[in-house]
Amino acid sequence: MAITDAAGMMAFFGAFFLFFSILILGVYIYVAIALMSIAKKTNTENGWLAFIPIANIYLMTQIAGISGWYTLLLLLSLVPFIGSLAMLIFIVFLWWKIAEAVHRPGWWGILMLIPVVNLIIIGIMAWGK
Repeated sequence: MAITDAAGMMAFFGAFFLFFSILILGVYIYVAIALMSIAKKTNTENGWLAFIPIANIYLMTQIAGISGWYTLLLLLSLVPFIGSLAMLIFIVFLWWKIAEAVHRPGWWGILMLIPVVNLIIIGIMAWGK
């Protein structure tokens, strides 16, 4: 009886992992396509960088009109707590500048902290009029 319980638990966790992986991949592709559209809208070169991890942060700096060297701020995330907080502030700043680049209110960058709302805001910035 214990073996069937363990097998059932493994099947459950396997299915959960598969579902979660597909969901994360879908969100990643959605954000990459939206970021590529924002790059096209702002006449930023190399929009295809949206699909490459870390290079997409570089693309965001180019869209925001700040130096690409800010991409190195990713290293701050390695510092416990303070680094995570600094990274969070940097990402909000980056999205603030991107929102202004596509002629939207800058405070939309703060909305990027709210799950699901951030996906809607990215879509509006990418494909809205």
